[in-house]
Amino acid sequence: MLQDHSAPSDLPLEDAGLTNTDPLIAPKAAGRSRLLLIPLLMFTLFSGAVIGMYFQPPGLRVFFNTTGLEPGAGTNAPIAVAIQQVVSQEQIAVISEGDVVSLGRIIPRGDVISVATPSGAGDARIAELRITIGDQVEAGEILAILDNLSHLQSAVASAQAALRFQEANLAQTRASNTASRAEAQASLERAQASANVAQSELDRITTLFERGVLTRASFDQTVASATKTARDVERAQATLSRYATGSETLQADIAVAVANMDASRATLASKRQDLDRAYVRAPIRGKVLNINVRPGERPGTEGIIDLGDISQMTVEAEVYQTMIGRVTIGDSAIISADALARDLTGTVSAIGLEIGRQSITSDDPAANTDARVVDVIVTLDATSSPLAAPFTNLETVVRIDAGRSP
Repeated sequence: MLQDHSAPSDLPLEDAGLTNTDPLIAPKAAGRSRLLLIPLLMFTLFSGAVIGMYFQPPGLRVFFNTTGLEPGAGTNAPIAVAIQQVVSQEQIAVISEGDVVSLGRIIPRGDVISVATPSGAGDARIAELRITIGDQVEAGEILAILDNLSHLQSAVASAQAALRFQEANLAQTRASNTASRAEAQASLERAQASANVAQSELDRITTLFERGVLTRASFDQTVASATKTARDVERAQATLSRYATGSETLQADIAVAVANMDASRATLASKRQDLDRAYVRAPIRGKVLNINVRPGERPGTEGIIDLGDISQMTVEAEVYQTMIGRVTIGDSAIISADALARDLTGTVSAIGLEIGRQSITSDDPAANTDARVVDVIVTLDATSSPLAAPFTNLETVVRIDAGRSP
């Protein structure tokens, strides 16, 4: 008897694991899901607490007022406030006392002077330095010599030689004129003597001719001779007049020689002035604060030497434009800095007339480096000035008593 293979089989289908109902596997999956919720819940609670403490909603403020608790773990400072509300106790005291606080720097009287090469020195290099840092120099003292000195000295020597030549030429012109005048005078005297002799002879011959003793030919010859000598006298007088004092000819000769000599003198003066361009001189009396070049180098835009009159030290304070109206000449000031042994004192001696950009900045990263300020000069008193002398350009805090009573 044959079996029917088309009837459904009593065996179960193959299980691919999708319907696994093992009681040990299901609890493990649920446990992992709950573990993932714990960090998320903690982050949510922490974020909510921080946000609530920062914004302090009305409900939270009522809670603090009711319980007497304060934010910030019992401290007097809130966790966060607006930037413009962050004011230190020192700043509050300053404002209440009416002081004006600004940043400043210590400078010598008249500021630091950068001594450059003389005008027209060109690309000359430093040949010799005659000073060292800390030297006290007088106004006009030679600080350095440039390498164009020998060239300029040669130009002066050449101009001196040219002047000597023109001086000799003028002397020769005057001597020549003197000699020519003497010779013309002698020629006139000789011509005059000859004319006198010829006139005497003419007088004698005329008498004889009138008596009929001499012929007409002899008389005419004597007349011609006398006329010639008279003309010689006239020519000699004309020649002598050329060399007379004040004559146009004499003045022209000497005037040319004098003009040439004056031109040579002017050239020499110019070359001597050029020679001074080889020397770097101190413009004021002061102390050498810094030397920016060495021998053999070409000076740069920063100058050769920094010079300052440290006999009187001052402080340049940069006061905000919103507070400058409270500062007046004569206000007392206190200057402080970590490098100073003690605070310095002084008096406001000058207030700038122009508003500019702040150039002295603090270490505070939140400071406004583009603030508009006015320069105020504080002159240090007799006891503070010597203490500030070694600290040129030291940044300080300047506290100006604006004269407003507390």
